[in-house]
Amino acid sequence: MLNRALELQDSLSTLRRTIHQNPELSFEEFETAALVSKTLKELGIEHRTGVGRTGVVATLGNASTNGRRIGIRADMDALPILEARDVPYKSKIPGKMHACGHDAHTATLLGVAMLLAKETIDGEIRLLFQPSEEAADSEGVSGAPRMIEDGAIEGLDAVIALHTDSRLDCGKVAVTRGYALANVDTVYAKIKGVGGHGAMPHSAIDPIFILGPVLNALHGIVSRRVDPTLPAVVTVGRVSGGTASNVIPDTVELDLTLRSLDDHTRELLLLEVENALAIAKNLGGDYSLEIERGYPSLFNDDEVCDWVAGTAQTLIGEDNVVSSELIMGAEDFAYMARASRGMMMWLGTKEPDGPERFHHHPEFDVDERSMPIGAAILAETARRYVQHEIG
Repeated sequence: MLNRALELQDSLSTLRRTIHQNPELSFEEFETAALVSKTLKELGIEHRTGVGRTGVVATLGNASTNGRRIGIRADMDALPILEARDVPYKSKIPGKMHACGHDAHTATLLGVAMLLAKETIDGEIRLLFQPSEEAADSEGVSGAPRMIEDGAIEGLDAVIALHTDSRLDCGKVAVTRGYALANVDTVYAKIKGVGGHGAMPHSAIDPIFILGPVLNALHGIVSRRVDPTLPAVVTVGRVSGGTASNVIPDTVELDLTLRSLDDHTRELLLLEVENALAIAKNLGGDYSLEIERGYPSLFNDDEVCDWVAGTAQTLIGEDNVVSSELIMGAEDFAYMARASRGMMMWLGTKEPDGPERFHHHPEFDVDERSMPIGAAILAETARRYVQHEIG
C-alpha cells in the first residue's frame, strides 16, 4: 500500500496545490467540493454532494457483505489569513489561506480514494470530506455536526482522521491515546461601573479598579478551584476599557478562552468564571457575560489507536510511530469521535532540518512528501478493518 501511495506523489501534490491556490472559508468550499467530486467521478466512486451544506461523502464497498463499516474524515476549509510565503502555489485570493493543512488533508483523502478504488472491499469504507472545521455558521454549528445531522456517519463502527503536525518531521506519525484535545469555550464579559472624571474618582464607580480583584479571582480558578490532577486553562486574552487618561469609563470588556477535558471540569470553569465576575457587585458595580460553547474534547479510542498505530508501524517502521501528549487545542472531529468510536493521528509535515512552520501563521506550509504516507496508513487501516485483519 505504501509503495502504491508513493507513486501518487505528483498527483497528490497537484491536487493539494490547486486547493491551496484557491482557498475557501468555512461553508464556502464550493470549488473544493467540486474538485473532490470530479476526482471521485474519474475514479468511478459513488458519492453524495451537499452533505452538511458543502461536504462530500463517498462510499466504497458494501457493508451488507460482512457488516463492517469505517469512515475516514478530512476537512476542507481555509482561514482568513494573508499568505506571506512567495511560492509558486501561493494563494490567489488575498486574505484567504490554507494555514492549517486542510488542503493536505483533502488531497490525502483523495489519495485514499485512489488507493482503494480498485480494491475488493467486503465491508464499507466511507470517505468524509467535511466543510467548516475552523468556524461555525450563524447558528453556532460547525461542519462535523452538520455532517452528522445529514447522516454522514450513521451506522459506522469507527471514524479515523489525521491532522498535519508542523512540529513533527515528515516521515513520522504520532498517536495520542485517550484525551488528545480539549473542550473549548469562549466567554465575552463586561464589568460595569459608572463613568466619571479622572480627577473625581469618588463620584464614579471605576470598572478598571474592579478589574484588579476580578482578574486575581479568574487567575486563581485553575490553581484553587480545579482538581490539580485535571488539566484546565483559563486565559484572559483581551481586556479593553477607557478612552483617555482623565476619564473613568463605565465599562471594561474581557474575552476569555476556557479549556478542559472532562464535562464536569468544563461546567466548573464556567461557574467559577461567573463567580469571579460577581466580585464586581460587591464593589458597587455589575457584570454581564455571554458564553459561546465550542468544540468538545477529543477522546481517541484505545482500540482504534491500536489499529492505526499497528498499521503505521508495519508500513513505515516502529521508530517512525511515536506517542504524543495531549494538547489543549480543539478540533470539531471530536463530535464524530463522540458519535462513533474515533481517533485522529498526527501526520508529521515538518521538513527535516527545516524551520518549524506554525499553524494559523502566514508562513505555514507542509512537506508534501507526508501525504502519500498519510494516505497509505488511512487506506490500509480501513482495508484491514473491513477485511477482519484487525479489530
